[in-house]
Amino acid sequence: MKLQLIKKTAIAAALSVVAMAASAMTPMQDDSLSQVSGQDGVSIAANLNVDIGSFQYTNTTDNNANINFNHIKANGLIAATIDVISGTTFGAIRTASGVSGDFFNPASDVVQIAIPAATHVSLPAPALLSVSVDSVTMGGSTASFGKMAMNQIDLRGTSVWMWAH
Repeated sequence: MKLQLIKKTAIAAALSVVAMAASAMTPMQDDSLSQVSGQDGVSIAANLNVDIGSFQYTNTTDNNANINFNHIKANGLIAATIDVISGTTFGAIRTASGVSGDFFNPASDVVQIAIPAATHVSLPAPALLSVSVDSVTMGGSTASFGKMAMNQIDLRGTSVWMWAH
């Protein structure tokens, strides 16, 4: 009985070694690696829930009078895609949008982070971003002038680009 257990254990160990050797990574030369392709792009989604304790504006020319925006909150859904595009493609996008200047002329690939336009998709209002301020106070007072909110902030169609230089 013990002999059979030892044999089974030895066979299992041998099979494990063979499987690990078969799946081992092997180094590739640069010229071989340049021929490798795969799925491009990455998608990112986040449900924002940000609370900023307060934002204070102080007028230093008027006895340091100040106004406080308390408990600023931003929440809602934001989704983005990340793709690598060529410098030529970026140049065409830049030209089409009317942006000029040598700074915006990369010779290399560009990382594009985009919030999909998805105009064909109707998102419910809670899925869009909202920003609110719980109270607005002046000076050292705790009495509030009220509160404010910006609702259904729609960032779809926004893009950001990054490249090395």
